[in-house]
Amino acid sequence: MADRDDGRFLDALPDGEALLRSRAIPSLFEALETQSEGTVAVDRDARVVWINAKYARMLGIADPAEAIGREVEEIIPHSQMRQVLTTGQPILLDLMLFGTQRLVVTRFPLTDDAGAVIGAVGFVLYESLHRLKPLLAELSRLEAELAATKRRLDEGRQPRYTLQSYVGDSPVCLEVKRKARVAARTDAPILLLGETGTGKELIAQAIHGLSARSGRCFVGVNVAAIPETLLEAEFFGAVPGAYTGLDRRGREGRFKTADGGTLFLDEIGDMPLGLQAKLLRALQEQEIEPLGSDRPVKVDVRVIAATNVDLERRIRDGRFRSDLYYRLNVLPIRLPALAEMGGGLEAIAESILQEIAARTGQPLRGLTPEAVETLGRHRWPGNVRELRNVLERTCLLTDNRRLTAADLQEALPDLAAAEPVGALPIPTPAMVRAEQQPLPLSGYDEAFDEFERALLGRALAASGGRATEAARALGISRAAFYKKLARLGMRAGR
Repeated sequence: MADRDDGRFLDALPDGEALLRSRAIPSLFEALETQSEGTVAVDRDARVVWINAKYARMLGIADPAEAIGREVEEIIPHSQMRQVLTTGQPILLDLMLFGTQRLVVTRFPLTDDAGAVIGAVGFVLYESLHRLKPLLAELSRLEAELAATKRRLDEGRQPRYTLQSYVGDSPVCLEVKRKARVAARTDAPILLLGETGTGKELIAQAIHGLSARSGRCFVGVNVAAIPETLLEAEFFGAVPGAYTGLDRRGREGRFKTADGGTLFLDEIGDMPLGLQAKLLRALQEQEIEPLGSDRPVKVDVRVIAATNVDLERRIRDGRFRSDLYYRLNVLPIRLPALAEMGGGLEAIAESILQEIAARTGQPLRGLTPEAVETLGRHRWPGNVRELRNVLERTCLLTDNRRLTAADLQEALPDLAAAEPVGALPIPTPAMVRAEQQPLPLSGYDEAFDEFERALLGRALAASGGRATEAARALGISRAAFYKKLARLGMRAGR
């Protein structure tokens, strides 16, 4: 070899004589070292067993013997030799950062007669990169494209919604906005509760936008939409070689992508139990462990979770960890269903119509009073998503600038049906004023009071007469609940 060190190299390797008894391998190594700027060899534990004088000088080591027995990362911080030992696969051409320099390196595993990996050897092919100008020019171009793509992705991960996007000025809506502002001032985990289509992701984005993390990424993931076999890698990432398939490059998980920002976990109730334990550790320790790695990675992530299922029932059924529930449920925010939003239905519908007009280029539509009343007679089990669907379909079926009850009933025949038993209709503005001062009851106002009286009565019965629990079940404040009881001539049991 170039430094006449081949004898020391063979003596240092385990079973080196048996491994290198043919002349083919020594000849190959001799040719590589002749053309290289440095050579290093490690044993199966990634400890340096040999390094030539040229490479030692490059690393600032006066005597090569000083490196023997040390872990390779101690003397070469960005070394990938340990990966070669783990995977048993060579890295034939790679760029390694050394200070401000880029070194072209190649690495090979060393195996015994049985094929077991017993060490690895690495060569620094070029210290001066002028011979690789065409390759480096292409590399620079690809790095620029990658940086531009990353910028576009980061822009795409900025929140689209603000708190102003959550339309509604009823007491229950104002309470949601108040809690969202409180949540934005802290880094505590948030649990958003509510039916599908009530705007949980909108509120999560609004909280992120109001927080000190607003300049960083907002990363949303629907737990139920990812196959269970991929969830761990999707959340926590995977090191190169963790997969046996085609993708051996590793993966950056959602926690790492959201580092410094906010991670929104929708449908958290569908997370498998095994992954719940890793999520709990990530929340408590602010560190993750990528798939295939035994080294934790520190992250700084604020988690907002959301669900439309009863997590307490899932805890009783053994399907959700109670410790994770209490960790997530630091500040719960319950989003009301559309039928619980009070007098805000008309404002929500008008906001959706403005959005439809802006997106489609169609004329802006309005609603007649009869159309608003018709909307108030529907239960809206799909909440805002269903309302948006009905309004968009209505706009396609009619040219009227002001949508009528007949237009809406053509889009959704169920709107013509009677009010369903057990549903609380959306009150008109006149009904909202009835909470503040007595008004003569007639027609629709009287029917509304009867439905509201029945609804409050069922809530009290279900809670054993406890007004606080009944108010919580209906998604309104305790004060608003007592106000309704007084107006309707009702009393709580206790």
